Amino acid sequence: MPSNFPHDSRALFGFPERLDELPMADANRAGAPKVAFVDLHSQAPLPDLPEAARGVAPRPPQPNSAAHATRVGETGRVWLNGDVLMCACPDCAAPMSIRLWLMVADCWLCGTSIELDEEMEREARQLLAERNAGEVPQEPSPVPAANGPTQGQGERRSPAATSEESPPQPEPQGERPPEPRRTEVKPTPPARGPRETTIANPAFEQQPRRRTAAETLAQRRLRENAAEGTFSRRLRRAFDDTPAWLVSVIFHLILLTLLGLLYLPYERDDLILTLSPVVNPARQEGGVVIEEQIAEGDFDLPLPTGADLSVNGQREALFRADQDARELRIDPETVDAQMADLREVKRAISGTGGLSGTFAARDPRIRVEMVKKEGGTTLTEAAVARALRWLAKKQQRDGRWSLDGGTRSDSAATSLALMPFLGAGQTHLVGRYQNTVSGGLKWLVENQKSDGDMRTNSSGNAGMYAHGQSAIVLCEAFMLTGDEKLREPAQKAIDFIVKAQYRDGGWRYAPYREDSRARGDTSVVGWQLMALQSARAAKLEVPSTTFERAGQFLDTVQSHDGSRYAYTRGQGPTHVMTAEGLLCRMYMGWTLNDPQIRQGIRWLSAEHLPNRSLNIYYCYYATQAFHHFGGSEWKRWNGAMRDALVHSQVKTGRDAGSWQHAGGHDRAGGRIYATALSACTLEVYYRHLPIFRQIDLE
Repeated sequence: MPSNFPHDSRALFGFPERLDELPMADANRAGAPKVAFVDLHSQAPLPDLPEAARGVAPRPPQPNSAAHATRVGETGRVWLNGDVLMCACPDCAAPMSIRLWLMVADCWLCGTSIELDEEMEREARQLLAERNAGEVPQEPSPVPAANGPTQGQGERRSPAATSEESPPQPEPQGERPPEPRRTEVKPTPPARGPRETTIANPAFEQQPRRRTAAETLAQRRLRENAAEGTFSRRLRRAFDDTPAWLVSVIFHLILLTLLGLLYLPYERDDLILTLSPVVNPARQEGGVVIEEQIAEGDFDLPLPTGADLSVNGQREALFRADQDARELRIDPETVDAQMADLREVKRAISGTGGLSGTFAARDPRIRVEMVKKEGGTTLTEAAVARALRWLAKKQQRDGRWSLDGGTRSDSAATSLALMPFLGAGQTHLVGRYQNTVSGGLKWLVENQKSDGDMRTNSSGNAGMYAHGQSAIVLCEAFMLTGDEKLREPAQKAIDFIVKAQYRDGGWRYAPYREDSRARGDTSVVGWQLMALQSARAAKLEVPSTTFERAGQFLDTVQSHDGSRYAYTRGQGPTHVMTAEGLLCRMYMGWTLNDPQIRQGIRWLSAEHLPNRSLNIYYCYYATQAFHHFGGSEWKRWNGAMRDALVHSQVKTGRDAGSWQHAGGHDRAGGRIYATALSACTLEVYYRHLPIFRQIDLE
């Protein structure tokens, strides 16, 4: 081709400049390829070209044996040449050697590798079986063996040899010759021993061997087959053949089952499943209905008034509440070295034992009995359990809590949060929240000052509130567990309260100073007197004069008939301060025979029953006062209080189990404050034993 002829540099094949100089096939040689010459300026149709000239791959050799055609020619997919099983390449139609133990066939020409299907495998094994029996005629190999007749690089074979031994290899059009390929197969038939068969291309004997894709796949599968057994291979094939939609269904069923197991808190043994003949299209399975039958007898605790188990929504809500309420109990048969003998606990509650009974009713082993006797329900216990669960999640890593309202005081937040845990009998030695309580107590003790002050980082008016609440927690934890490590911190906290008392017998936001002219207030006094009462129950040292001076302060803030109380001297009485003042009087020795107690309780019952917009601070103190008072007034108050608190608890979302403040001073404490006091209020049935009556659990 002339050098000045326009061309694409990618189409240069190295042809000579004259077409008649192309090498011609030997005309005398039978079957030699012909070269067709076409004038580029000719308008005539192109002549028919031989298959080799068109780059068409040769067809595989057809067996010339009638017997072979009878056995193999039905499908024509597999034939036997000597010891080699062969089939046709699906891409180039060249013969492919079959490696039966790998279930792979490799093409020597184009490098294609295929997997045998079940029909080809069955046919191949049948041929091998017939060969071993001497029934299959042997065909000459369609591919020249490397150790066959010597062929020089320039020597041409006869047409017969070309047709029966090896198909003609088409010359690549416009590309460099392919790299030499040699596949060495070393099968190991069980009966014959190892045999080595080499399939080679003589035209590239001297060039370096390059691994083909078919070889790589075969070697990988050989390693896989050696590593796994027949069952594993069949299992993997079955999985590969499984439809994608079926795999998805199985996966999601397993996932839903696991999620269901994680959601259930624990297994319920008394769940009753019954088959009902009633046809219900919504839940019908094969003509019967599977229903969950829950009777009132299945609940350990009383159900709320008006509960209807025939209503699906109520039945499910009560069932969930029953599951939550069980979290705070301990089996009465449990033997724990950290817990007192159960018979001694019951004697203490009835007032006949030597153990102080003030906190004895908090024992989780008698929870069901106390709630039943004192007026609680399944819903009240569930509300307490959910509140403790929420509070536990709000604890920080160092053991403290922080208020989420407008006031800053980590000591107040931590002590308030710990109070309902201790009220439910959960200590650092007993219960499911041992780590929670232990972390909180540790933080309080570590942040107590040498003089007993526990007002850590308290701002505004929160100082003595925080100290009184912290002292209550330390005294109760010491009383419940007898842990001597808490004795000194609790005593030091009580000593600080004694020294902080004002001259008028009250307490205020800060400890007393000689240059201070401030007077005490009933709100702060209530928390200090509750701490002193807890200290007396724990048998810590409390001067009797401290109680006497506190009584003198209460005299200055009570009404003219002594039944109502004000915040400070000179102010008018309120229902909130009256509830706190009456409770303090009960702990300081007043009895039901005192008319001031009766008049005050009846006034609160008649005009200030709790509602759904209740003042949580007021409800906390009034509930304790009514519980100690007992009788019909307590039943009336208890019914209103239970409904208000259970209804107002958050049921869903991240704050489920908590309470939102109702406004006023409650806003300063926020959700931690409101939840802690609400939970303590619902623990009234066992948090403190009633002062004026005994409970018989024998």
